[in-house]
Amino acid sequence: MKLREFAKQLGLSPTTVSRALSGYPEVSEVTRARVAEEAVRLGYRPNVNAVRLKTGRAGAIGVVMGRAGEFHFAEFMAGMAERLVAEDTDILVIPMADPDHNDEMQLYRRLVESQRVDAIIVHSPRPNDERIALLHRLGMPFLVHGRSDIDVPHAWLDIDNEGAVRRATSHLIDLGHTRIAMINGRPGATYALHRDKGYRDALQSRGVELDPQLIASGNFTDELGFRFARSLLEQANPPTAIVAGSMMTALGVYRAVRSLGLQVGREVSVIAHDDVFPYLTADNMAPSLSATRSSMRAAGTRCADLVLQLVSGRSPLEIHELWPVELILRESTALVQR
Repeated sequence: MKLREFAKQLGLSPTTVSRALSGYPEVSEVTRARVAEEAVRLGYRPNVNAVRLKTGRAGAIGVVMGRAGEFHFAEFMAGMAERLVAEDTDILVIPMADPDHNDEMQLYRRLVESQRVDAIIVHSPRPNDERIALLHRLGMPFLVHGRSDIDVPHAWLDIDNEGAVRRATSHLIDLGHTRIAMINGRPGATYALHRDKGYRDALQSRGVELDPQLIASGNFTDELGFRFARSLLEQANPPTAIVAGSMMTALGVYRAVRSLGLQVGREVSVIAHDDVFPYLTADNMAPSLSATRSSMRAAGTRCADLVLQLVSGRSPLEIHELWPVELILRESTALVQR
C-alpha cells in the first residue's frame, strides 16, 4: 500500500499522515494515535528508501565489535534491538579483526565517511580516547558506553564500577578476609581503572595492605578466569577471597578452586560482577554466587534510546547517566576460616 492510498483510506492528506508517522508536534496526539493504529491494522509501512531520502538519514546505528567480550556484546546488542525495532532503525555491526590502534581509527573514519549510519556507539572507552576526539571532529553523533576523561564534549552512559568493586571488597573485609585477589578487565579501559580504584580504596580505608601479586587483568573469559585463579591460589600465601570481573570469569574461578580440591564459599570466597545473562545466572551456580549486578541488556536498550535522542538533535551535554549497582549476597561468600 502506498502513502496516497493509505491516506485516502483514513480521509487525511498524505502530508498529514506522513507527519503523524514521523512524530511531528504540529499533528495532534489523537491524529497520531489514529494513524499509528490504522497503519498496524492495514499493514501499512512507509517506504524506507523514500523516508531516508526525505530525512537525509541512513536509518542505522553503527557499532564496532572487537574480539573480546562477545557474550557481553551479544546481550548489549539484544537490548539495542529491542528498542530500535520499533523505530525501523537498523544496527550496522562492523567487526574489528585487528586491534591495532591505527586500523581501529581508520575503521571509525571509514564508517563515518560511508554515510551508512546516523550515529555510532563507542564501547570500552579509555581515559584519553582518540575515537571520541575523532568522531567529535568529524561531526558524527555518538554515544559512549562507559566514560572517558578526554576534554571533548560527549554523551555517555556508565555503571558505577568504582563503587561496585569498593562495596564487594569491603564486604569481604567485613567477613574477615585480608588476602583478597581481584581479577580485573582489560588493562587501560576506563571501567577497569575505576574498578582498580574501588578495590584499592576499600583496602586502604580498612587498613588492609595491598599486595600487587593478588591483582590480575585480562579479557572476561572462562579460560582466563581459570588460569588467573589457579596462579593466584597456588601462591605460597594464597588469597582467601577473589573478586571476579564478570560471570564468565567467575566460571573459571569456580573451576580453578575445585581443581585444587577446595570449596567455593568455604576455603575460598568468590564475588563477581553479574551482567545478567539469561543463560548464566548467579542464583543457579553451585554454590550460588554473590555478585554486584547491572543488566547489560538494559544498558543496550537505554543506549539505543539515548542515541536516537542525539540523532533527533538533543545536546550530548545533556546525556550523562551513571547507573548504581546492586550488591546481592548469596552462598559463595562466607567468614574467613582462621
